[in-house]
Amino acid sequence: MADIEVERVGRVQTIRFNRADKKNAITRAMYQTMADALTEADGNEQIGASVLLGQPEVFTSGNDLADFMAVATGAEHGGEVGEYLNAIATGDKPLIAAVDGLAVGVGCTTLLHCDLVYASPRAWLQTPFVDLGLVPEAASSLLAPRLMGHQWAFELLVLGDRFDAERAERAGLINELIRPEHLESHAVAVADRLANKPPEALAVSRQLLRGDRQDVIARLHEESEHFSQRLKSDEARHAFMTFMQKKAK
Repeated sequence: MADIEVERVGRVQTIRFNRADKKNAITRAMYQTMADALTEADGNEQIGASVLLGQPEVFTSGNDLADFMAVATGAEHGGEVGEYLNAIATGDKPLIAAVDGLAVGVGCTTLLHCDLVYASPRAWLQTPFVDLGLVPEAASSLLAPRLMGHQWAFELLVLGDRFDAERAERAGLINELIRPEHLESHAVAVADRLANKPPEALAVSRQLLRGDRQDVIARLHEESEHFSQRLKSDEARHAFMTFMQKKAK
């Protein structure tokens, strides 16, 4: 089975993380598949909205560390990540997330680009960027303070504390908490409602709410430069090695 499953339910496209044995850790190939699916949705009149889904108790643990280490050692380049981030930042169609369980790193920052986020009570969010010698990404350093204010954003992105579902809802990261057995059907049903609204009015309204995205794109690029530099730093390599050693015990 594919690590990312892309399916259609009427006018709703679902994009599902399907690597549960690895806690849905995202590889470069998975980024590319998601970027392609979101780009396809923008150009397809038969798709009115997209929904990001995970597995029971696992949305995604973030980046696959093997891919990270390949970039850190200079063995490979990570253009697929940039394509995905640009797709979620500039996409024309509504994007909804249904989060059950952990949403770590980019799994958390992706939510800042979603128009609606639904989660189960067992969801939890965390961004361990600084602990790994890195910096925030996905324009989260711009979007999170806008959404939550500086202090909540600092706690999430710099202190790296875990936000449980109720706390994430209070901070504005989650629209509504839904029982796990109803979570996906609820998200798809809402996406279907959006997908069947007058498309031009929907697109203009969404654009007005989201505003000019040039500042978001600029922040994506600025963060990416810092992230790339940090990823190759001795500090980050040491942090990754320490993390891997703890994980192996």
